[in-house]
Amino acid sequence: MTGPRRLFDWMLVVAIIGVIVAGVRIMFFTPLEASQGAAQKIYYIHVPAALSAYLALTVAALMSIMYLWLHDQRADRLAESSGEVALLFTTVVLTTGPIWGKPIWGAWWTWDARLTLTLFLWFVAAAYLVLRGALDDPAVRARYSAVLAVLAVILIPFIHLSVYLFRTLHPMPIVLKPDRPSLPSEMLTTFLISVAAFLFFCGVLIRARYRLAVIRAAAAAAAAPAASGAIS
Repeated sequence: MTGPRRLFDWMLVVAIIGVIVAGVRIMFFTPLEASQGAAQKIYYIHVPAALSAYLALTVAALMSIMYLWLHDQRADRLAESSGEVALLFTTVVLTTGPIWGKPIWGAWWTWDARLTLTLFLWFVAAAYLVLRGALDDPAVRARYSAVLAVLAVILIPFIHLSVYLFRTLHPMPIVLKPDRPSLPSEMLTTFLISVAAFLFFCGVLIRARYRLAVIRAAAAAAAAPAASGAIS
């Protein structure tokens, strides 16, 4: 256990340093956008947080499908862990979005298609965790929450395509374009560094939450024989 734990501790340190480095580059070494000014720098947090939320939700959905197929409790624990991390990053998205939108759109919130769908995704992620806390039977809890996780991940393509399907205040993608990114090289470098740092941090958080789930399961398994012995 010492080796894997030490490796994880180093991964956590690297993840935190990566996020700090990305933040320093965003603040001090990335030029201002010509029309939006300093507000545009929220982009380098907002979009990587969204990608991290999508990654965590995808892991939760894949592990949920694996649980429904194999009934492996490890898959259910990893799905739960990813669901919690997904809710965290979705909250960051919904927080940074209005902060960016206020100086640009003149309003903290509009019922824009992408904003509305992202808010709906947040409620689904929150409902996933509420459902897990409301059911006592482990098998029923895992099965019902797995279905909800799969339904949640289906929203991701609609959120991404909403700027094409609906009239929306959100701009079209400026990095994932068919021809080439619209960002200057310095801004694109900052964006890629931030994406890498956030995704790695997301993976480390999922791993940390999974470790906690394993510890809780081991404690519950150890307490069960003691409880049955006390009753008898």
